[in-house]
Amino acid sequence: MPVPPGLHVVATPIGNLGDMTLRAIAVLQKADVIACEDTRVTAKLRVAFGIATPMIAYHEHNAARMRPILIERLKRGETVALVSDAGTPLISDPGYRLVQEAREAGLPVIAAPGPSAVLAALAVAGLPTDRFLFVGFLPVRAAARREALAELRTIAATLVLFEAPHRLSESLADMAAVLGARDAAICRELTKRHEEVRRGSLPDLAAAYARDGAPRGEIVVIIGPPAAQAAHEPPDDAAVDAMLREALVRLGTRDAAAEVAAHTGLKRRVLYARALALSREIPDGRPG
Repeated sequence: MPVPPGLHVVATPIGNLGDMTLRAIAVLQKADVIACEDTRVTAKLRVAFGIATPMIAYHEHNAARMRPILIERLKRGETVALVSDAGTPLISDPGYRLVQEAREAGLPVIAAPGPSAVLAALAVAGLPTDRFLFVGFLPVRAAARREALAELRTIAATLVLFEAPHRLSESLADMAAVLGARDAAICRELTKRHEEVRRGSLPDLAAAYARDGAPRGEIVVIIGPPAAQAAHEPPDDAAVDAMLREALVRLGTRDAAAEVAAHTGLKRRVLYARALALSREIPDGRPG
């Protein structure tokens, strides 16, 4: 199988080597160098398929230093294979800057596609796939996470998110509070050996993971789109109060009301009155 010079973005299913494509194997065998997140992880792949190609580490901590080196090798006509620790590179990782610089330099960039947790989760979740939005990871802090979810609330598409296992329960609770009782699926360890899919409404899933504890492995959350008739309705009172309480920790009542108004479309005057009442319930509240 011919492998032309250039930057090859190669999907490598480290957790399930049976999903490795013949094309990906050929690229890794014939490349001049493999740029990988962790050489220890990719070394397992080399052993499994008898790949002798040398490796160099390319990750978020050394990317700025390594990019010029890789670009120079590409300019010399070499073949560079870019891989991540698992799945398809550049999905929710900083590798796109290497592709960007290669494109700007007029260098060829070729995809060697394969397993992707995003597409695999969409395929098995049983939720609409005709229109979807990949969100990546939500913010870690609860207040910022709810703000991000509020911005996503009226998008008429299935949402695809990544989440850390130890934050899954609290994130699902926030999703339920802001997005409502939408159908969802928790897809764990996709493209790996111990795949698992758990379906239900957001409130039910939040309760289940709060009860059962944090799962292990990598998590993809698929959330169905809002019902057509409810897509532009404001959030319920409980969700509004939750957003206001989070905002009041950081802001005075006027600014908190303005922030929630911007995210929900509700009238600022009504929200200010509610924020003023809620601020009296918070010992360290900052009524403005």
